[in-house]
Amino acid sequence: MAERVLVMVGTRKGAFLLESDAARRDWTLAGPFCEAWPINHVVAEPGTGVIYAAGGNEWFGPAVWRSGDRGRTWTHSSRGLAYGEGEDPVKAAWSLAFGADGRLWVGVEPAGLFVSDDGGRSFREAAGLRHHPSRADWMPGAGGLILHAIVPHPRDPAQVWVAISAAGVFHSFDGGETFEPRNRGTRCDFNPEDARYPDWGQCVHGLVMAPGRPDRLYQQNHCGMYVSEDGGRQWTSIEAGLPSDFGFPVAAHPRDPDQVFLLPLNGAVEGRFVPEGRAAVWRSTDAGASWRDLRAGLPQANAFFGVLRQALATDRLEPAGVYFGTSGGTLYGSADEGGSFAEIARNLPVVHSVETAVLPA
Repeated sequence: MAERVLVMVGTRKGAFLLESDAARRDWTLAGPFCEAWPINHVVAEPGTGVIYAAGGNEWFGPAVWRSGDRGRTWTHSSRGLAYGEGEDPVKAAWSLAFGADGRLWVGVEPAGLFVSDDGGRSFREAAGLRHHPSRADWMPGAGGLILHAIVPHPRDPAQVWVAISAAGVFHSFDGGETFEPRNRGTRCDFNPEDARYPDWGQCVHGLVMAPGRPDRLYQQNHCGMYVSEDGGRQWTSIEAGLPSDFGFPVAAHPRDPDQVFLLPLNGAVEGRFVPEGRAAVWRSTDAGASWRDLRAGLPQANAFFGVLRQALATDRLEPAGVYFGTSGGTLYGSADEGGSFAEIARNLPVVHSVETAVLPA
């Protein structure tokens, strides 16, 4: 059966969709969708291909948009996407993920977790997260107090990991009723010397699961790059060989649990752009023991863009595609696992997120 590759892009001014055949040489661009709202994350439901987009801001409020016809028409809902009376209001929806049972998880700002059992038409809070004793210690990162990563277990619908800036990684065994922190071994360089490895308070930037290995997680942190082999109970630094210990996005290979991609920036206070103004995606093929820079087709002079935490993704074709979007509105893609890149869209608004789906033609 012929297949089409869909690249879903969330931006400061709406969602955009790019499509290509399996060769991934020529792309068509459509958008902006979602009435040009700020859109933080766009995903497709496995199996159905229904597209969901999370967004909003303090002016619009939060919402999750839905399209069942590849972007031609959209509806949106915020029913139940709110905290109780007297609490800080939910400003925006930030992240989306589908559990093994088909439920839709939604991360919001201020950091909290919601779930929908009816395809994004209504939501309820998984309140166990905000009821954790650490809640009083959560502090907003530069972008706010955001739940920006949701990693459901691929087989067990009761298990889910989330990441919050700046609170850390938390895990639930019971569908969101209770959570425990999973941060041992990750640094807080901004803390006093005697508090560099707290139980919570870390500024996580990206969190992904290795394919076929639910206990292996990769994390890009404000303070380093890490891998865990036990579901986040213990983390090990894998930043040796990288040009910086700072960056935002991380993406797993779709089939090989030892392969992981990231895009380091030059540092938290040095400008947050690609090191030396030379763009590269960095790939490890041995679970972070070593790294190689992938630069073919990427600008190697005067490139001062950043790449945000959800703006790096892979597709599941063979060989896998690798895609990232920049703060300058350019989208790059590779059809050969990073061997070479090409510009596939330009002059978009600031890119917040990049995700992919492979659908029937």
